Amino acid sequence: MWKKAKTVTKDKYGDVHSRLMKKNYQSVPQWWFIVVLVISFAFALYACEGFDKQLQLPWWGLILACAIALFFTLPIGVIQATTNQQMGLNVITELIIGYLYPGKPLANVAFKTYGYISMSQALYFVGDFKLGHYMKIPPRSMFIVQLVATVVASTVCFGTTWWLITSVENICNVDLLPVGSPWTCPGDEVFYNASIIWGVIGPGRMFTKEGIYPGMNWFFLIGLLAPVPFWYLSKKFPEKKWLKQIHVPLIFSAVSAMPQAKAVHYWSWAIVGVVFNYYIFRRFKTWWARHNYILSAALDAGTAIMGVLIFFALQNNDISLPDWWGLENSDHCPLAHCPLAKGVVVEGCPVF
Repeated sequence: MWKKAKTVTKDKYGDVHSRLMKKNYQSVPQWWFIVVLVISFAFALYACEGFDKQLQLPWWGLILACAIALFFTLPIGVIQATTNQQMGLNVITELIIGYLYPGKPLANVAFKTYGYISMSQALYFVGDFKLGHYMKIPPRSMFIVQLVATVVASTVCFGTTWWLITSVENICNVDLLPVGSPWTCPGDEVFYNASIIWGVIGPGRMFTKEGIYPGMNWFFLIGLLAPVPFWYLSKKFPEKKWLKQIHVPLIFSAVSAMPQAKAVHYWSWAIVGVVFNYYIFRRFKTWWARHNYILSAALDAGTAIMGVLIFFALQNNDISLPDWWGLENSDHCPLAHCPLAKGVVVEGCPVF
């Protein structure tokens, strides 16, 4: 990263794309970014310190979260630029604030949002700018469109969430919802469970001598040293080109891209990933290299469009969807929510 940074500062002209962009379009002034940063930080500070401090996160926690996001944006951005996989900071941020500020679940999720989601959104922003760079879209137009889209998306998301919470009775409460209700909120359930595990219980009760998982801390050292053997072997045996292709951070973080909440999601993720990214790639290598990015965007856009169409055309008019395997709320694993601790009695579950 240091060598690349020095190369960028010495190269006054850049590649052909940079030269074309500088010749035809004005770049985004630095003060635009600074203004957005100051306004966003002010709103974040008000959200944490205002509203009777319901978020529980103090001002120093917000500053620490922003510092973490700033520090990790470059190294994780380099990995994402070369592998198309983004390392997750969610567990690291939860671990840090869980140690520093235990017993505060809302502070934990707020810290994770500012420390991890802000970095993730920054890299998506840079990725869109990179696409616009290659497509020769004016940088200032890209900046304005991104800013407007962010305001619109966040407003619509907040308004929709508020409407659902106030209009759907017992939303997200699986025990009180009618059978077949779609409002089970699997993603929010995972987010909530994380706040309890890392915020209320806290890592101090799990990963220290007071807890039962102190051995897990050794994985920090393992993760730090794991790339070293492959780096050493690639230097010692330069003729073995495949050694340079072993990317340990990518191997460790690959499963984080799997969908959450249900077992059936893992199967669909694995099938699509293996079929489309391995067998078809090997069969149509040249064609696939040109169209894989477009296909990925098309699958995402198609899923979003069909979700909206199905809701307004069918569900909103009380028209039942086809009852196929995997569509219903059940993940076909009835014992998945049963406790494993000895002597705990729950209706419908075995007692160990």
